[in-house]
Amino acid sequence: MEDLLKLADKSYRSRLIVGTGKYKDFAETRKAIEVSGAEIVTVAVRRVNITDPNKENLFDYLDPKKYTILPNTAGCYTADDAVRTCRLAREAGVGKMIKLEVIGDDKTLFPDIPATLEAAKILVKEGFVVLPYITDDPITAKKLQEIGCAAVMPLAAPIGSGLGIRNPYNIRIILEQATVPVIVDAGVGTASDAAIAMEMGCDGVLMNTAIAGARDPILMAEAMRLGVDAGRKAFLAGRIPKKLYATASSPIDGILG
Repeated sequence: MEDLLKLADKSYRSRLIVGTGKYKDFAETRKAIEVSGAEIVTVAVRRVNITDPNKENLFDYLDPKKYTILPNTAGCYTADDAVRTCRLAREAGVGKMIKLEVIGDDKTLFPDIPATLEAAKILVKEGFVVLPYITDDPITAKKLQEIGCAAVMPLAAPIGSGLGIRNPYNIRIILEQATVPVIVDAGVGTASDAAIAMEMGCDGVLMNTAIAGARDPILMAEAMRLGVDAGRKAFLAGRIPKKLYATASSPIDGILG
């Protein structure tokens, strides 16, 4: 059987979700996404043109029939702004699945959790498929899945920091109690960070800066694809237990003296 990522009523072969910001131009964006193998592409509605056909439009470079476009509410600081942005994206015809971000602090870009919960309740009631960006807090993750969110997206570290997973213990708790996919969002810096998230049992990884900000974004996109695939396979295969002392690779029973 194929190992698919299931979000609401859709399934995906790739467990890597990529953003579209910070590239030098739309052509580089398209190439990086192609090489990454991603099938879901997140777009900041407030920062990337997807609504005005009279200006250079991302959809001139990315075919919405080939990719699931995941509009996000980056740059929103209130629940009202986030809900309004999601409605705008739906009116633009990019579907009902959205990445919900409500930022609570300019320096850390950590999410405003009460506002995120408020917006999620409204959007779920309106029929949106909500993927919320949150801190690595198991209580928040549980509340959001109870509201009806299609996934939870705890950060690994602050957005764009490249620090990798700073609190694997909370991520493990989120995974243990999850009834929806857990997608690590924000803070990944390199392919090994993505592999670690997948080895832990996360269902996917979302990133932007780690690829777009690399010295060679196209090569890094390929590395991230391989890292996610390797981490997922390692999780499914089941690693050996860690031991303090050595264990011989070859049996010693029956060796002649």
